[in-house]
Amino acid sequence: MRNSIYQIDDPRFSRLLIASAGLEELHCGCRWAEGPVWFADHNLLVFSDIPEQRMLRWVPGQGVSVFREPSGFVNGNTRDREGRLISCEHGGRRVVRTEPDGSITTLADRFEGRRLNSPNDVVVKSDGTIWFTDPTYGIISDYEGYTAEPEQPHRNVFRLDPATGELAAVVSDFGQPNGLAFSPDETRLYVADSAMSHDPSAEPVIRVFDVAESGRLSGGAVFCRLDAGLPDGFRLDTAGNLWTSAGDGVHCFAPDGTRLGKILVPQTVANLAFGGPRRNRLFITATRSLYSIYVNACGI
Repeated sequence: MRNSIYQIDDPRFSRLLIASAGLEELHCGCRWAEGPVWFADHNLLVFSDIPEQRMLRWVPGQGVSVFREPSGFVNGNTRDREGRLISCEHGGRRVVRTEPDGSITTLADRFEGRRLNSPNDVVVKSDGTIWFTDPTYGIISDYEGYTAEPEQPHRNVFRLDPATGELAAVVSDFGQPNGLAFSPDETRLYVADSAMSHDPSAEPVIRVFDVAESGRLSGGAVFCRLDAGLPDGFRLDTAGNLWTSAGDGVHCFAPDGTRLGKILVPQTVANLAFGGPRRNRLFITATRSLYSIYVNACGI
């Protein structure tokens, strides 16, 4: 495929691309763009600009406007099964839900009596449970939150049952857990470890866990390693391919862990989301900008 934005490592990747599609810069001027989430019912994308303490919305044909400001240094976003926005807030060190009337409900801000570190990214399972990561990025400086000493002894992956309020640490051995996503059948949970951001000896890997019906996790082997930058946010398509952020763009891995190829992006990628009417448009938050590209794959 003659397009300089693509790196083909496996022939299977060519079948996931559209030769005539180009990388579009939809917006620029962010300080650190993150947390894209698609609202199909409103035909718009919401994403975060963490250091600027704002959340933005992009609407086709209208461009970008402010969705919420101040945002409390919101990072990752998703939607629950009722369509409500779920967000990870660095500033308040909490996971919040935006209600239909615009009010904010705190879902989790403490574990075992101590404040969370700084919830980073979040995903909702089909049973309504909310899974999120809790690294320390929002408390190590005043740039993406407020400097503070961590109160949690570990940097956990959490499972929250919003019906009961029960919060459980399901994994506690990460350096810095970051992006996370389920496989299409929800039998596997993938979690990125981005500890290399502050520890050069750490490996830039995404791990995979088996998910029991009870919600317990097992396994945790390395699913893939990146050769450029570190993994941050990622998503899976309906075929189980994993599309992850990286230092040089978006890397795509097959369900067996083979890297299929890359979409090269001019700026360091932080996160991505599938959207558009057919969920075949990949929205990419990359440092200062929001990009998009059409692919021959559909997001879950």
